[in-house]
Amino acid sequence: MRKLILIVVLGLALGALFGQLMMSVPGYWLVRVGDTSVQTSFWFGLVLLLGAFIVLHFGLQLLLRLTHPVSRFKVWNSRARNRNAMKRTVRGLVALAEGRWKKAEKSLVKAADDSSTPLVNYLSAALAAHYQGRYEQADTLLKRAHLSTEGADTAVGMVQAQLMLDRQQYEEALAILTRLDRHLPNHPQVLKQLKQAYLSVSDWDGLRRLMPRLGAQQLISPEEREQLELRAYRELIGQEARHPGDIERVRNLWADMPDHLRTNTDLIVLYAEALVRGHEEAIAERLLRHSLKEHWDSRLVLRYGLLDVDAPRQLVVAEKWLQERPNDPDLLLTLGRLSLRNAYWGKAQEYFEASQRQRPSGVACAELARLYANLGEHQKSQLFYRQSVELLDKSLPSLPQPSKESHEEEKSKTA
Repeated sequence: MRKLILIVVLGLALGALFGQLMMSVPGYWLVRVGDTSVQTSFWFGLVLLLGAFIVLHFGLQLLLRLTHPVSRFKVWNSRARNRNAMKRTVRGLVALAEGRWKKAEKSLVKAADDSSTPLVNYLSAALAAHYQGRYEQADTLLKRAHLSTEGADTAVGMVQAQLMLDRQQYEEALAILTRLDRHLPNHPQVLKQLKQAYLSVSDWDGLRRLMPRLGAQQLISPEEREQLELRAYRELIGQEARHPGDIERVRNLWADMPDHLRTNTDLIVLYAEALVRGHEEAIAERLLRHSLKEHWDSRLVLRYGLLDVDAPRQLVVAEKWLQERPNDPDLLLTLGRLSLRNAYWGKAQEYFEASQRQRPSGVACAELARLYANLGEHQKSQLFYRQSVELLDKSLPSLPQPSKESHEEEKSKTA
């Protein structure tokens, strides 16, 4: 209502102003052609000129349209086809999301040529063909996607890599992702796909180098990163331990390892094994000794007893540990073995027997049996061998065993 009143007031004001101008500015138009003349007031003539201009303008516009009917029709037809293509594209994308792959592929491919976004059509159609198991058609559609839009290398490459991973063509996927990573370093999607590819081909060195980049982009949780780093370093050091080669490579791996992993017992034991195989027993001894000082672990103690570096000094170090842990069965077993290396047969016997008293084990019994056998005390040796077998038997899983009657029956059947 207020707008209507405002329009009316403005109209009256403009009318009054226009009327005032007509009264204050008198004049006339005189047009004479030969003996004929036409005279009118100035303001009426002005209105006539304005009307003539408007008529001429729209007349020329209409004439131009009539002179280019084909081009106008082409524009109209192109717009209509684009609208239809957009509708088909939307239907195809909806079908793709609903899992109706065949319908999705058909709609998207049919609309691609008239679509303003053919790249989206071909990439989505390639996904639909892939989910149907039509891999050759999917590859063809990816090629058409690449040709449809300039600068589509990245998008096509990512989709192609994902399809390769789904098909378990891991080497091919890794090759594509490596190329993309060179051109697009730290691209989030490329990094995530690289992680999947490295895991699939067991490329542990590539995976451990990728972890800092994933962490910097916040593409991996701290828990998953620690788990994958632990797995990668365990595999890498384990490979070197099984196949000793360049010991410097193992030492570089340990130096590059995150600090929190250097306290992991599994990795410490693996690293020690690799050092021993690489004839670096002295470094392995220092590693185990310092690790045990930081955190006590039975696996490290037992591995320390198997080293042959400086037996007298090792025995002294281990006996100092015994002052703090006098009843540790694993430490007592280690002391027995170090005593053997120092040719202290009586002390070795005492340590093995003390370990057996603290915790009966087949290993301690076997060490005692071997020691007594070499000392010539065969009766004691046989006793501890039997105890070793009995303890080992208790650790075996419970499984059916033949009785005397069933064994004789089986022999009679085979006779």
